[in-house]
Amino acid sequence: MYGQINSACVYGVEGRMIQVEVDISNGLPQMSIVGLPDSAIRESIDRVRAAIKNCGFTFPLARITVNLAPADIRKEGSAFDLAIAVGILLTSDQILIEDAEQILMIGELSLNGEVRPIPGVLAMIDHAKRHGIRKVLLSAGNAPEAALIEDMDIYAIQHMNQLVPEDDSNRALNVGKLRFIPNVEFNEHGHSNIDVTQEDYADVLGNQQVKRALIVAAAGMHNILLVGPPGTGKTMLIRRLPSILPPLQEDEALEVTKIYSVVGKLTGQQEGLLKTRPFRSPHHTISAGGLIGGGSIPKPGEVSLAHKGVLFLDELPEFTRAVLEVLRQPLEERSVTISRTRAVFHYPAHVLLAASMNPCPCGYWGAETPQHRCSCSMPKIAAYRSRISGPLLDRIDLQVEVPRISNHKQIGPTMSSEEMRTQVLTAQAIQIERYRRLPIAWNSELSGSALRRYTQLTPEADLLLQQTYEALGLSLRANDRILKLSRTIADLAEKEHIEVEHIAEAIQYRNLDRNVGGSTM
Repeated sequence: MYGQINSACVYGVEGRMIQVEVDISNGLPQMSIVGLPDSAIRESIDRVRAAIKNCGFTFPLARITVNLAPADIRKEGSAFDLAIAVGILLTSDQILIEDAEQILMIGELSLNGEVRPIPGVLAMIDHAKRHGIRKVLLSAGNAPEAALIEDMDIYAIQHMNQLVPEDDSNRALNVGKLRFIPNVEFNEHGHSNIDVTQEDYADVLGNQQVKRALIVAAAGMHNILLVGPPGTGKTMLIRRLPSILPPLQEDEALEVTKIYSVVGKLTGQQEGLLKTRPFRSPHHTISAGGLIGGGSIPKPGEVSLAHKGVLFLDELPEFTRAVLEVLRQPLEERSVTISRTRAVFHYPAHVLLAASMNPCPCGYWGAETPQHRCSCSMPKIAAYRSRISGPLLDRIDLQVEVPRISNHKQIGPTMSSEEMRTQVLTAQAIQIERYRRLPIAWNSELSGSALRRYTQLTPEADLLLQQTYEALGLSLRANDRILKLSRTIADLAEKEHIEVEHIAEAIQYRNLDRNVGGSTM
């Protein structure tokens, strides 16, 4: 006897359709699972056997072979338990389910037959939808998350006993009675379980130039580094960055929510897709694998959890050199590739890198006061800064000094997050219209011919950029970063062409490129 059930697994951060084939034949009673299963799937033999018996069904005393196809893909996790159990019951004619071949079945089983939720449901169902599947049978705990995918019929069960037809004379189960209907309409803006601050920039006194730099960074998704002595508000400024970022677009929201689904960070009370851009702030003791992802069973790292949002690295030089260097590929390609013996995993990693650092180990070089004198030697300062390589600094668009405010009583009016966000949204609308036919959304993504096409400079601006390139000995990458910054600054001014003042402002944000001795930077 042969049966087949549709199931799915997570491969990287995307779903993958898996066919669960069940064959029951004469022979010594035993059950085996083939198709590159991991230990969790092999252990499902005992879970499935106990669940079937404890739900009042009969576990066939025959030779049972379960194949997870395609057989060349390594499968992991407990998502196949429900499909294997239902496949055995269907193949042994203990239950009938109408159109079972058109239903995706995912879920973990307990020994008493309870159907438990699993991570990665959103990615699996989205992939199944693209392959023509419109019905899903899964745990009631995963139902609210599954309902985020439109045009899908969700059938939720809490226990395998619900697969028993109410009418014993008819063994066919009408799954329509199990259909899940959300209790609430999904909020347009959703609710995020991501840890973001809701503080306002109005709370930050002064630092108008730094706030302007943060507006530019948010408007074009440009990487930014703040450099200054302790207590000048670097961390406070960056932690308020989410308050001026635009909400996620619909396609971005689905992409980000799928990542959080895969790592199991969505709550059962989630209403709608995540709309708030992620803000991740890992500790400086994080490993390279924790930052970009990996492990024996590869999982997304912090840089992927910050996808379409902010990755904040506080006290940048305190991170080990090896950890910082692994950021080169994600910052350039906006994705992470992790290779293993049997597979290659790709994780999205389009982030706005925001970092802060002191000018020296003690923090007071170039910003000394009678109370705080710099005690660092020049070799010590050089060693401190050498932890950040030149290629990594090249990938940071804005390098901004955060000075100490000498007299807080002379601080003038300060911008609020609402005022700053209005400017950001204006620039974003211009970019959405400009790049509507391209696979990009932000000025920071420009490259190649598109960069030359959309960064039209006036003759004076072009001359200034050429002179700066020669005077500062910039790399071609730094030159392109200045062009992208200038494009964003021009968008904030609602100008079609890049003018000399836009280039001049962009150059001012490359403080570390202008470090030619004697500078506090």
